Amino acid sequence: MRKSIAIVGTLDSKGEEHLFLKEVIESKGYSTITIDVGTTGLCRFTPDFSLSKLINIKKAERSRMVEAVIEKARELILDLYHQGKIGAIISAGGGTGTFMGTAIMKILPLGVPKFMVSTVASRDMSQTIGTRDITIMHSVVDMLGLNSISRLILTRAAGAVCGMMSTSYSGGKTFPRVALSLFGFVTQAAESIKAILEENDFEVIPFHANGTGGMAMEEMIGESFFDGVLDLATHELVDAMFGGYCGGIGPQRLLTPKEVNTPRLVIPGGLDAAVLEFDDKSIPGEFKDRKIFFYDFRSAIRLTADESRSVARTVANKLNQSRNPIKILIPLKGWSEADREGDVLFDPESSQAFLQTLEKSLESDVIVVKVDHHINDKEFAQEAADIMISMVRGNG
Repeated sequence: MRKSIAIVGTLDSKGEEHLFLKEVIESKGYSTITIDVGTTGLCRFTPDFSLSKLINIKKAERSRMVEAVIEKARELILDLYHQGKIGAIISAGGGTGTFMGTAIMKILPLGVPKFMVSTVASRDMSQTIGTRDITIMHSVVDMLGLNSISRLILTRAAGAVCGMMSTSYSGGKTFPRVALSLFGFVTQAAESIKAILEENDFEVIPFHANGTGGMAMEEMIGESFFDGVLDLATHELVDAMFGGYCGGIGPQRLLTPKEVNTPRLVIPGGLDAAVLEFDDKSIPGEFKDRKIFFYDFRSAIRLTADESRSVARTVANKLNQSRNPIKILIPLKGWSEADREGDVLFDPESSQAFLQTLEKSLESDVIVVKVDHHINDKEFAQEAADIMISMVRGNG
């Protein structure tokens, strides 16, 4: 069975646009499955599925209707995917259409082409895309029927999703996969750890611990993508506490589902400081007396001992809920680029407060290993890689 491209949209208001997508895609030799997610059921053409007709909610209750249609569409799309009937999805819309289209696309696994033509693509799309591999194309003009510009954009979009559908990656998994979290202050450590793991025939999948990156990693851990997790940059937990630059995480960060038995090595990379958006000319009043590392348009403020204790309790609480194998590796000479003796963020008292609180709060089966290195030292990278390799191979 040849897979089709799912065309999902509000066909009551954007029927012409989606019919045009259907015609262009089919002219290129691909089959389509059209799904109407409009809330009125008044389609401009007859789709393969019209979901509003399957939902028993009054039309006046629009917000509930939208939610119900999205849920029904997600169920349908996932069912069609598991039956092997669809291999890609495309949608076009304005604000509501983009919200609905991307919400539906997110149900499909990583690697399935997901293409959204949107009138609001020039806005902040971080919440719209989330952690998924959705391709967004700006429509430039609004979608109110077809014209020479919208036809050009939609033709290119149709060509793009057909191209994505026709191109496959057959490499697959050849070596054990290790997820590696990192961010700027521990880049040197990440590079060294990656090199050592690769020398030992491991594939390293890096995630930028910027909020979205950490959550994407957690989602993929839950889907059993990895044989091990080397959580080098747990910094997102601090920024979540301060509303910092990398703080856009959910409650799942640092929590592995109980049914997933993936070993995790946790390192306090970046837990020494919160990263906020200000420079040396615009220091907020409440931070003027703090140790500050001026980085670029962002700056890092050193945590106090009390703040470090609070972070330690958060880390311990999360790790105590996990049932997968966990070890914690502590570099005693500093946890980030500027947290080293003689550098601006170095504060042994704060780090010790974290460590004492962590060990006191952890359940007994969580092992804490301390090494007399800085996080960016090559010796630390070797230690971290060795522990990860041992955990994955079941030797420790």
